[in-house]
Amino acid sequence: MTDVGTRVRTAVVPSAALPRHRSLAGYLVMPAILASACLIMYLYVSSRELDSIEARSLNAAALATATWEHIQLTAVSTLLTLVIAVPLGILLTRPFTRRFRPYLITLLTLGQAIPTIAVLVLLAVAFLFLGFQAAVVGLVLYAIIPVLLNTMVGLEQVDESVLEAGRGMGISKSGVLFRLELPLSVPIILAGVRTALVINVGTATLTTYINAGGLGDIIVAGLSTNRVLIQIIGAALTAVLALLIDYLAGIAEDFLRPKGL
Repeated sequence: MTDVGTRVRTAVVPSAALPRHRSLAGYLVMPAILASACLIMYLYVSSRELDSIEARSLNAAALATATWEHIQLTAVSTLLTLVIAVPLGILLTRPFTRRFRPYLITLLTLGQAIPTIAVLVLLAVAFLFLGFQAAVVGLVLYAIIPVLLNTMVGLEQVDESVLEAGRGMGISKSGVLFRLELPLSVPIILAGVRTALVINVGTATLTTYINAGGLGDIIVAGLSTNRVLIQIIGAALTAVLALLIDYLAGIAEDFLRPKGL
């Protein structure tokens, strides 16, 4: 196990300790909590006498548009992250990449240390790259590390004797990868995907500064007009969306996890 692998593994809950599926009540707890939070926000805002600025930011159409934009930013950036990070993680666990693997991992880790807002500003100022596409690029750059490292850790933790048995049965290299290594790595890879999803939901609020929309528009509108209620509702909706996406990813993890893991 590499140093990187050891470091990432500490953040991964051992799948063997988790039940394969939760009870029905277990699946319903989080939706009930999130629905209650949304109902409380709705009742509180409805009970307040809003001024024109608050009414313009907190009406249903504005909130729905911002939320949908936020979901699009999160979904597209996470999908692209998977397309890039999983194959790259597979590639970096192959023997022929052993020489330059530590340098590439170090470079990517240093890249993640750069604040997201700095990446977005660089794209906007240096390359005049604004809007949805620029935001997706920034989010992918920031979320790629968790998925990449978890993919590597997942592949490296597969018992070598299992792989040897597969090779001994005449399975090709690609067959060993797709029939043994990747299925046995699914729980750890999915843990990285969940981390990337939550990261993207949070950092997507910053993309409002490059005109990409999302719930960041609501929060910044509250900050620029000194309206605390708008700020709280924007931040609370972002938190609700993050918890909802993590919950849905958890359900997907329950059903995608191979039997016996």
